[in-house]
Amino acid sequence: MTHQAPPSPSSAGSDPGRTVAQLREALRLVESIAGRRPSGPEADGALDEAARISGAYDGALPVIQRRFDALANEVTIWTAAGVEALLAGGEDTPPRAAAGRLAARLDAALGEMAALLR
Repeated sequence: MTHQAPPSPSSAGSDPGRTVAQLREALRLVESIAGRRPSGPEADGALDEAARISGAYDGALPVIQRRFDALANEVTIWTAAGVEALLAGGEDTPPRAAAGRLAARLDAALGEMAALLR
């Protein structure tokens, strides 16, 4: 039996800028459920942010890239689960408090991801 390193948590050809952009869109959705104004960059700013993240990722050390990938995967998983739970709650009475907590945590996680690449 040979021992090999586990596969990287990121999928082949993953784009960190795209991942951040998708998480930003999820944040906007969750903020709207929470009854908040959307935070973060607007359309042009989001494109700039995605380009900066991708550029910084490409220039980062492999260990930083792996940490970013692991954090991005973790955040993507719990964001998807959280959004699914919010949407399952029904449209009659949106769970604003839960959406607010998810939005705050997602915003903080996006900040952590950006800080890794500074």
